[in-house]
Amino acid sequence: MVCPLHGATASENVRLKDLGRFLGWRDNMLVGYGIVSGLAGSGDTSRNQATRQALANALSQFDMTVTQDQIQSRNAALVIVTATLPPTSNVGDKIDINVTSMGDARSLAGGTLIMTSLRGPDRKTYALGQGPVSVGGYRYDANGNLRQKNHPTVGIVPLGATVEVPVHAELVLQDGNMNFVLKDADATTARRIEQQINQAMGPGVARSLDAKTIQVRAPRDALVMNDYVARIEALEVRPDQESRVVINERTGTVVAGGGTRISPVTISHGDIRVSVVTEYTASQPNLVSITGPGVRSLVVGNSDLSVEEPGQSVAASFPDGTVGNLVQALSKTRVSTRDVIAILQAIKAAGALHADLIIQ
Repeated sequence: MVCPLHGATASENVRLKDLGRFLGWRDNMLVGYGIVSGLAGSGDTSRNQATRQALANALSQFDMTVTQDQIQSRNAALVIVTATLPPTSNVGDKIDINVTSMGDARSLAGGTLIMTSLRGPDRKTYALGQGPVSVGGYRYDANGNLRQKNHPTVGIVPLGATVEVPVHAELVLQDGNMNFVLKDADATTARRIEQQINQAMGPGVARSLDAKTIQVRAPRDALVMNDYVARIEALEVRPDQESRVVINERTGTVVAGGGTRISPVTISHGDIRVSVVTEYTASQPNLVSITGPGVRSLVVGNSDLSVEEPGQSVAASFPDGTVGNLVQALSKTRVSTRDVIAILQAIKAAGALHADLIIQ
């Protein structure tokens, strides 16, 4: 399958919020460990000392003194709990949490996560998680028979964590400016964003520091910060893209921008087929009644080598054009996708393809 894309036009503008983000506007990772209880005998075995210690510590919070040796239940499992805290979160907000088994539990299906503290890199607790674990799979085994679907030792608790500490993104740096960071560094795109912001917000508001960062002057009044950022993110520019041709030889797929240029080139693509056929025959000795060492049938192989050259499958000259024009012309001549891939590789080797050739 060959997919030539149309060339970029002036109408293909993209919002700034789709091209990058303001420095400081990022998600925050949270992690913690906890206990999933209520499992139907599919939890951690008694060999997991960490699970028994965690259960003993949990019971001690309720004034129950239980030693690790007294805990033999397989209805509980030790798990790692992870979550993503949005850049702006208030107390009481709900977020999803992921639960993964740490021990040798066979399944977390039917379990409930006991209240777990979710901490950030600074070891502070930002959220508390608890609730029934939803597992998109199962595992059942009996008498040596096993039935399993997906990964039953991984689950989620939808909206299972409650934010306890508010988080606010700090967009303004100490020098009173904000930095807009591009997802893909490109000097031309950064220059266009600078010009668009200065045109919409005023001269001298933005300045491109490098191919990835555009410095934007922050407003003096913090109360208008949200409106200020929203206006900038809604601005549209036409990003500059590198010319690339992506080839997947395994699936026979070619994806190329229609604006990718090709210098004048002449293509002559032939097809030579070589086949070797071998027939084996046995030569039987005349005195078959005589037996002994060295007396046996002789297998003789006769090989027939044939070479077929049906002629040139493609012999054409293409003027200065694009990859899209080349692919369309090759398609009209009924050239297979595999041959198109070979032709593009040869054009790149000849220096006529002005794009990066990426082979997957």
